[in-house]
Amino acid sequence: MDIANYLNGAAAQLENVHKTYQMGIQQVKALSGVSIAFEKGSFWAILGPSGSGKSTMLNLLGCLDRPSEGRYILNGHDVSTLDDDQLSEMRLNHLGFIFQSFNLIPQSTVEENIQLPLYYQGWDPEESTERARELASKVGLEDRLNHRPMELSGGQQQRVAVARALANDPAILLADEPTGNLDSHTGIEIMKLLQELNQQGKTVIMVTHEQDIAAFAQHRMYMKDGLIERIEGMN
Repeated sequence: MDIANYLNGAAAQLENVHKTYQMGIQQVKALSGVSIAFEKGSFWAILGPSGSGKSTMLNLLGCLDRPSEGRYILNGHDVSTLDDDQLSEMRLNHLGFIFQSFNLIPQSTVEENIQLPLYYQGWDPEESTERARELASKVGLEDRLNHRPMELSGGQQQRVAVARALANDPAILLADEPTGNLDSHTGIEIMKLLQELNQQGKTVIMVTHEQDIAAFAQHRMYMKDGLIERIEGMN
């Protein structure tokens, strides 16, 4: 594949990807030859029953795991054979993560939580503070900078998580059940925020089991038994 041509249209691409886990003496096949391209600026929802392979796919896309076979191209880089340190670098520089459980540091303020990826990237403290405040404003939390997670509602905590995910200006936002711990009204608010970020050019890939949440995405991928069963919303 010509990576230069690939870069014109795709933020991430899986090519005939297999993933097998060794569970004792048994091998469990989580992905069975998946090929898919996620275009830059697209918004995807991945759905499927437990064991369908959707979480494995998100882990591979997030460089939290690597394929047993096949290739994964992320932002022009073949990351299929990278070691753990190299995968960490890819996560830090190209990806933003939003989790169901928020994963904020309880002892840190909103500002400090947003700054965390910038600390690991070695940003100047003054520039890091300015970036955190800019992102807090973007998600509507400019008046909560000195609050700690326990002083925030669930929706506000998830907004902090979104701002933190944006800190390193990632190529892709990966969201794992981002509304799973929220009431329906707050969940819709978070989805509208993700939709707005997508409209501003961010690629968003989300795992969800909720059809009304998946409806916010342009494309919906249904998985079953480690394969893509069907895709809705493709032109």
